[in-house]
Amino acid sequence: MKFDVITIFPEFFAGPLHYGIVRRAREAGLIDIRVHDLRQFTHDRHKTVDDRPFGGGEGMVLKPEPMFEAVETILSDAAQPTSEERNPPKPDEKTAVVLLSASGKIFVQEMAERFAALERMVLLCGRYEGVDERVAEHLATDEVSIGDFVLSGGELAAAMVVDAVTRLLPGALGNEASSLHESFASASSLSASRSTSAPSERHRTQFDSEIAQSHADVASQNGSRAVLDCPHYTRPAEFRGYRVPEVLLSGNHEEIRRWRQRVALEKTRRNRPDLLSPTE
Repeated sequence: MKFDVITIFPEFFAGPLHYGIVRRAREAGLIDIRVHDLRQFTHDRHKTVDDRPFGGGEGMVLKPEPMFEAVETILSDAAQPTSEERNPPKPDEKTAVVLLSASGKIFVQEMAERFAALERMVLLCGRYEGVDERVAEHLATDEVSIGDFVLSGGELAAAMVVDAVTRLLPGALGNEASSLHESFASASSLSASRSTSAPSERHRTQFDSEIAQSHADVASQNGSRAVLDCPHYTRPAEFRGYRVPEVLLSGNHEEIRRWRQRVALEKTRRNRPDLLSPTE
């Protein structure tokens, strides 16, 4: 999968994209990430990317021209920016042009799953007081926010989107079932885990599939997108007087499945009741 990131601070990505799963996915050739400096798509000697908004207001707004040229050049893979006389290339059905914006739709796991099914993502990092609205209306296929708060720019948000999407790509994780069991995994993807195991892996993955199905069952029963992941424990079995729940030490897979289903729902009610239906 290809990721193209358009930003006025390309150096920012020298860190976040060189660690963990994203780094391993790059080294394995599963993803190709290219960071583009928006200022390279300007034509004045000051490389101006922003201007004051019409109608007045605080701060500066990123101009539409550099954004359009950057995306059109990237999509056309041309050596020179696309001119107005040519028909600018449009994203195909396997490409998303995503504007990171505080005004966008909230980024959730279902959205990450949709993006992971694509072949290319172009991520537009906003700055200052925002981006000319024509970018959102006529260039971006998606306008995305990572939460109900305001950041100084879209770079952090873009790095988070790349990470969330990358971990869903086949081969990115050591254990493919890991992404199915996490918080916010959709019921459809959880249920699908039952049918993706090869016969030779049946015994190894049977319990994982049962846990995945339990999450899907809870999500379906309670009208939610999905429940949070269940709590996890590791050794030692007792730490500073705090013991691991006995059921996890029992070896009874059915009891463990039921326990995880119950506590996952309880944790969702406690921490994220918004994910459940109003009747719950």
